[in-house]
Amino acid sequence: MTRDKPVLGILLMLGFCAVAPLGDAVAKLLGQSVPIGQLLLLRFAIQAIVLIPLVFLTNRLWRMRGRVLRLTALRTLLHIAGIGAMFTALKYLPLADAVAIAFVMPFLMLLLGKFVLGEEVGLRRILACVVGFVGTLLVIQPSFAEVGWPALWPLAVAVVFSLFMLVTRQIAKETDPIGLQAVSGVMAVAALVPLVLLGDAAGIGPLTLIVPDAREWQLLLAIGLLGTTAHLLMTWSLRYAPSATLAPMQYLEIPVATAFGWLIFHDLPNALASVGICITVGAGLYIVLRERAQARAASALAEPAEAPV
Repeated sequence: MTRDKPVLGILLMLGFCAVAPLGDAVAKLLGQSVPIGQLLLLRFAIQAIVLIPLVFLTNRLWRMRGRVLRLTALRTLLHIAGIGAMFTALKYLPLADAVAIAFVMPFLMLLLGKFVLGEEVGLRRILACVVGFVGTLLVIQPSFAEVGWPALWPLAVAVVFSLFMLVTRQIAKETDPIGLQAVSGVMAVAALVPLVLLGDAAGIGPLTLIVPDAREWQLLLAIGLLGTTAHLLMTWSLRYAPSATLAPMQYLEIPVATAFGWLIFHDLPNALASVGICITVGAGLYIVLRERAQARAASALAEPAEAPV
């Protein structure tokens, strides 16, 4: 069994918080020239190409059947939809705004845990969800005034990835994370190839195929590698440190995304969006810290019962 190494886990999560927004920035660069269908196809193809050899070299578990196979297929479709929604959002919104709005996901996860899985959720955490959502609306408002309905795409990202995490939770203990992601890459390519070919034949804009130039090929390779690397960094961080230790650090994605947005696109959130980001982060951190306190309290109550007689 792998021993906890909190410092290593924290360093890996810091790597994720740097790599994931950089991948989003590359997607934003490509979104204006490469159709979304081709972008998704190549992103998942690179994921499969990178991870399949790793699975076989390390003898990881990858064969699936029955319920796990069905849930993995559903998870893959949700993954495609979530990344597709994020890539679409980035065509219209500043990088920091899109990432911040998508961080309504922890609140949705809490509500799904209560109403779908029957988990106990106290009144204070429900109120934190409401406050966090208000903060998200403050981030949306300036973007909505500028671009209209496309400003809601990050909310779709949050909804889809909340369902994605819910499905992942159902199979996490029965699969190897890297094997699961490799199989998902193959499934995604199998689903996207006929979709893109049919869309191209029918002349559907987002599903047409183009011949990328040299710069676009470099960026397409980068987006696949960055997406795969970010996933592996998060997976390995959770191997060395508890999720309660790492969860607050994920909010570092927002300032990192703000920095990349300023450096690459010269975008900064306006005053109202900045206030909304602070409210969203504060509410999210409250929920994370509240969950940690509840877990510690439950662990303390359980200890006497587990002590030897």
